[in-house]
Formats: sequence, structure tokens, C-alpha cells
Amino acid sequence: MVIAVMSLWSPGALAQSPFDTISKAAADAGKGEVEKKVNEKLLQEARKNQCSFKSGTAELAPGCDTKLKKLTSALVDAKRQLDSTGAHAYKFEVSGHTDPAKNKTLSEQRAQTIVNELVARGIGKGEIIAVGRGSEAMLVKPDDTPAKKQKNRRYEIRVRL
Repeated sequence: MVIAVMSLWSPGALAQSPFDTISKAAADAGKGEVEKKVNEKLLQEARKNQCSFKSGTAELAPGCDTKLKKLTSALVDAKRQLDSTGAHAYKFEVSGHTDPAKNKTLSEQRAQTIVNELVARGIGKGEIIAVGRGSEAMLVKPDDTPAKKQKNRRYEIRVRL
């Protein structure tokens, strides 16, 4: 009889418990909500703290240090929030965007410049990546005036769980 009971029990059986499923769903929902809030805050901070680049290059224009310090602080706060929810497998993504006249390579180079600056200020190199999006995700369409083009030249920061 003991053998029969032992054969019914397996470590996988415990993982399939309805309570485990509910707990995991609640934890995932909590992480999803935190991810949403963190991304809203990071997007807001990136929009407020846009660094300019020298025309046609990935070289930062002067006067960006304070903005980069604020972005670093926002990422440190985001890490604290994520860690408090038990989310440890995440990456920050800096996406570079350009207007259609520019290219995807330049957008990636600019994103990488921001990543390098954030890493130099204490963000872990393994915690952050650069992605070039070119003109894939324009904020303003049509992109037919200098002001609209300027809005489309930007970088955004998000967390990916």
C-alpha cells in the first residue's frame, strides 16, 4: 500500500496544484502591473531627458550630463521596484529612433551611446541593451516638417521581463 501511495506522488504533481497555479498567476499579474508602471515612468523620464546628438552622428552634443544622471537614477529606482517583486530576469532596452531620412544603423549607434553612458554611471552592462528602430515607430506622421522630424528622433527606455 505504501508503494502505491508513493507511486502516485511525484515532484511534478505538487507543481500542478491548483494553488500553485493561482499563486503563479497572481505573481505574474503583479509583475505585469509593475512592468507597466515601470515602463510608464521610464518612458516619461526618457522623454524629459532627451540628449541631443551632433548632426548625423552618434556623438552626444554638450550639456547632457544632468539628463544622463536623471536617467540613471530612474533606472536604479526601476531596478529597486522590480527586485522588490521578485522579478530578477529582466533587461532594460534603450531603443533609438530616427526620422525616415536617417538610417537604422545610426539609431542603433545612438542607442548604444546612451547605453554606454548609463553603464559608465553604474547600470550593469548585462542589464541593458541597445536596439535600433530607425523610423519603424514614428510618433508623428507625416514626418514633413523639421519639428515633426525632431519629435521622431529620440530614444526610449523600457524594461523587458
